[in-house]
Amino acid sequence: MAAADSPGSGDLSQLAENLLHQLQENFQALAEKITLRMEEMGERIDDLEKHVADLMTEAGIENTDEELKH
Repeated sequence: MAAADSPGSGDLSQLAENLLHQLQENFQALAEKITLRMEEMGERIDDLEKHVADLMTEAGIENTDEELKH
């Protein structure tokens, strides 16, 4: 009798399939969360650059956006 024909092999196969499905769902959720956080950080960096440029303008310092990025 082959291992695939044993009575518990179907249960083990289903358990492995369920585990892989859960791992895939968790990975997808984590990837979405990381993407959202990266987008939020990008927005915060853009806001920070704008505020720095505004402060420099108020202080009378001339600077271009390109120079701020370096």
